[in-house]
Amino acid sequence: MSKVAVITGASSGIGANAAARLAAAGWEVAVVGRNPERTRSVAESMGGTAFLADYDRLDDVRALAASLASRYERIDLLANNAGGLVPSRGLSADGYERTIQHNHLAPYLLTRLLLPVLEASDARVVGTASVANTFSPIRLTDLQWQGRPYLGGWRPYGVSKIAVILFTQELARRSSVEAYAFHPGYVATNFGTESAFMRFGNRVSGGRLAISTEQGATPLVHLAIAESVGVPSGTYFDGLKPNGRTHRTARDAAAAAELWDRSAALVALPDPVR
Repeated sequence: MSKVAVITGASSGIGANAAARLAAAGWEVAVVGRNPERTRSVAESMGGTAFLADYDRLDDVRALAASLASRYERIDLLANNAGGLVPSRGLSADGYERTIQHNHLAPYLLTRLLLPVLEASDARVVGTASVANTFSPIRLTDLQWQGRPYLGGWRPYGVSKIAVILFTQELARRSSVEAYAFHPGYVATNFGTESAFMRFGNRVSGGRLAISTEQGATPLVHLAIAESVGVPSGTYFDGLKPNGRTHRTARDAAAAAELWDRSAALVALPDPVR
């Protein structure tokens, strides 16, 4: 029986590369993306199944979770890879700051809704984080980013990646799944193309600072297929190296528990797991 991988943000970049590599290794892959044509094209290219969801709408995430749970009796890997940099502050369809919704609240909701299937499958959950988590402390009372300068979205992006790391730690503590987060490196993808800073950096460097999508996807593929990861569940990787550099607020167990509870309230989930 083939293992099943659900990979969000899989219509391009490291998500598409990881999906193709897992499919080539015999996995059944659910390719989750926002763009219908691109998502279906990627899924067809590897014999996977396309699922559509716009993380700007939490109802899309709820519908995605229901579709996945209906389609698959077991899920061996959930890769929360979707997300990105939002250069100007704005609100989602649900009224939340878009960076924190795209990078944390939406994957949090998807994971929580799929948790019964994931736990029954002894699954792994892998979140795409970033070294940008070191940019700024997380303030749990200001997840909406109303009290600080937006600065082209980089600080909110970094804080959202602290949220990914904290959620990974708390998921490992509260559930039976294995949970890991990783920084893929600076990858040559469409990431941050709306950011003036990114465009300037790419122009000055000629793109030479970036690694390939295959290199960026390698930690995700490794965390999916390794028989034993060799480190405790909840660990954050920098590439393939465990215990990557993090902001001090990404190592706060009390903050991880509080973030879980606050996130549950924001996405209208019932009382926290265990």
